[in-house]
Amino acid sequence: MVEQNEVYQKVKECLVEALGVDEADIVPGARIMDDLGAESIDFLDIVFRLEKAFGIKIPRGGLFPENILSNDAFVKDGKVTQQGLDELRKRMPCADLSAFEKDPRVGNFSSLFTVDLIHRYVAGMLG
Repeated sequence: MVEQNEVYQKVKECLVEALGVDEADIVPGARIMDDLGAESIDFLDIVFRLEKAFGIKIPRGGLFPENILSNDAFVKDGKVTQQGLDELRKRMPCADLSAFEKDPRVGNFSSLFTVDLIHRYVAGMLG
């Protein structure tokens, strides 16, 4: 079994390489898009690097869920609906949705993707 600190360090390395940011910028609460400047295309690179570093296979949409914001059942009037929040809980069990639930505007969705979320996701996959 891989140590938590070792997992975190490897996640950090993957993010530094994928995003070209300083290692000091990679802190647990750093938001992947808002703080580290990732764009949607970077998510593919992040997933690829994590798979390679840890010898795992991340299913499509596993780490970064797809089709949430484009589904009318999950979004209404610019906010994620209760059904959408329930779907996020199912698809993102490692995510802390507490702050997002208080203000579930679509514009706040990217704030869910933090360094800590990726660390917890990978640690969960490794058992």
